[in-house]
Amino acid sequence: MTGAVLCVREAAVATVILSNPGKLNAIDFAMWQELTAVVNDLAADRQVRCVVLRGEGEQAFAAGGDIEEFRVRRDTLDHALAYHAQVGAALQAVSACPQPTLALVHGACIGGGLELAAQCDLRICGKSSRFGAPINQLGFSMYPVEMEGLLRLAGTATLLEILLEGRILDAAEALAKGLVTRVVADAAVVGEAYASARRICEGAPLVARAHKQWVRRLQSDVPLSGEELRASFAFLESEDYREGLAAFLEKRKPNFRGC
Repeated sequence: MTGAVLCVREAAVATVILSNPGKLNAIDFAMWQELTAVVNDLAADRQVRCVVLRGEGEQAFAAGGDIEEFRVRRDTLDHALAYHAQVGAALQAVSACPQPTLALVHGACIGGGLELAAQCDLRICGKSSRFGAPINQLGFSMYPVEMEGLLRLAGTATLLEILLEGRILDAAEALAKGLVTRVVADAAVVGEAYASARRICEGAPLVARAHKQWVRRLQSDVPLSGEELRASFAFLESEDYREGLAAFLEKRKPNFRGC
């Protein structure tokens, strides 16, 4: 029986749920496919201002890929390339999502689950959450495309520690090493994650998109061009900019429309 990827909408927040509870939400091939499609659909929806990713229940965000599939899905080089191309497509969909993305982490966030959480803009977890990728005990290496997001997030030293030792990190150590944004009591994870999502939604959505774009662009060694610097002031022509200034001067809450 395969798992599923569910999507629930509440106002401007979309929640994407990894559902495979019998396997601690391990992500099977069909789920990687569904995840790609769901996130791409949300990315095109201008009414969505924040995307929350989480696992079903409170035991796990995702305990990795579904290892039981590997004997069939990765039994040849061609099959392995096709399998990991799909995983890469899902990770890229989350990374490229123009709306802010937030990983709500309960319990285990391992292997493919950690790769997925690393693609989100924010990661909020409970004190009992666990992070790692002990694939050195399974006899295979992390696909380079999947490694990229973790390298960008945590840096060389932490990624090598995770991969070479195969050690599972607790929430406090994951926070210290930059793998997560915030750690709260287990019972407070959901409330804190959606409070963060609401704060995001209260801001100007075009500004959130621009900040994501420029943060990613500034990670390149190529200097910004004069044209790019001019483009960074595109907000001057937006209704949201005029609304934000007016609301500030009139001492009221702004009503941003994303245009």
